[in-house]
Amino acid sequence: MNQINDNQKTNQTPSVPPGSFGLPWIGETIDFLTDANFADKREAKYGSVFKTNIIGKPTVVMCGAEANQFILQTHFDNFSWREGWPQNFRELLGESLFLQDGAEHQKNRRLLMPAFHGTALNNYFATMMEIIDRYLDKWSKMDNLTMLSEMKKMTFEIASVLLLGSDMGNDDQITELSKNFSDLTAGLFALPIKLPWTTYSKAVRGRDFLLKHIETEIISRRKNPQQDALSLLIQTQDEEGDSLDEAQIKVQALLMLFAGHETTTSMLTCLFMALAQHPDILNQARLEQEGLSSEDNFNLEQIKKMTYLDRILKEVERLYPPVPRGFRGVVKPFVFKGYSVPKGWQVLYRIEKTHKDKNIYSQPEIFDPERFSPERAEHKKVDYSLVGFGGGSRFCLGYAFAQLEMKIFATKLLRGFEWELEPNQDLSLKLIPS
Repeated sequence: MNQINDNQKTNQTPSVPPGSFGLPWIGETIDFLTDANFADKREAKYGSVFKTNIIGKPTVVMCGAEANQFILQTHFDNFSWREGWPQNFRELLGESLFLQDGAEHQKNRRLLMPAFHGTALNNYFATMMEIIDRYLDKWSKMDNLTMLSEMKKMTFEIASVLLLGSDMGNDDQITELSKNFSDLTAGLFALPIKLPWTTYSKAVRGRDFLLKHIETEIISRRKNPQQDALSLLIQTQDEEGDSLDEAQIKVQALLMLFAGHETTTSMLTCLFMALAQHPDILNQARLEQEGLSSEDNFNLEQIKKMTYLDRILKEVERLYPPVPRGFRGVVKPFVFKGYSVPKGWQVLYRIEKTHKDKNIYSQPEIFDPERFSPERAEHKKVDYSLVGFGGGSRFCLGYAFAQLEMKIFATKLLRGFEWELEPNQDLSLKLIPS
């Protein structure tokens, strides 16, 4: 017997979801930011749809593939990206694609698209290879290394060279840009207090430094275009002949650095860890590479043949999603599973929870790339059950860029290097925010 959720069938006015708004003013924000089990505890108590108050707004938390599809596709117009994130994001990342909605977002997405697909990826291939080779060579000469911090350096250089036009191999410049970028990202969830010593003030200074760098590079690219994303942003026009102005290029470039660096760092670090933990999977991945390495040159055509590596990367995305949850602002009231959610609230959908749904994925806690084989294809049982890079019309614009970078790195690693994890480490992931 099906559960009746339709308001017309029950002739009752739906109530808001169960839950607690917590303390006056701050709500449950402190628990949200400090307790890794914040959502699990409340889901166990209230169910897969519950209310809370975090980051200054009444919030509905929605869990599961059905919720993902509701938010990302079928009721897309009820939600706003811009209204779903703290004011910090707007000030620090600017009015970029990340915070745009509707026709504005669609138009600017079309203008940005050429920088992340087709010919552009071919042009990025050699630069990615050169930077990755240099870092792998450096790491091979070290007795041990902290993978996350080293990976951050590598992915930041790739992003800053290809997306911001920085000088490849200029360690001083990359270090200075990286420091300012770290200051910026530290402010995204900080208290927006603008006193000289605060985290937020450092974030604003970091933002200003990066924007000044991008402005300098725009001037340089106008005089001497290169094969990088910044040059493409300057040159691209849409079908009406419109292009991005300098202010738009600056904030979009800053967004690309943010989106194209943090997520790739997370996934590649987890890939490194997972392969070391599962020697049988590592061996099978090596066998695939051995079959391809006999061909002439490593190129994009070889990458398209790496079906087992594809499965591994999907499993990394599933078990260790680089973005564990997403926010949206509610701009139109809606009813979901019998609960009413008013305009002005925000919604949080749980990506990491969907990816471990036992009704979709068999033994979801186990790292098993074969779940993505054509025979099993567990992610195709239910729509929107694998959403580490989003879904619907807001699917990650830089997905192909990230995939290319990760596959080049994985190929070089598998073909030329051995590694192992140091014992007695805490390898649990820290969610940001918790």
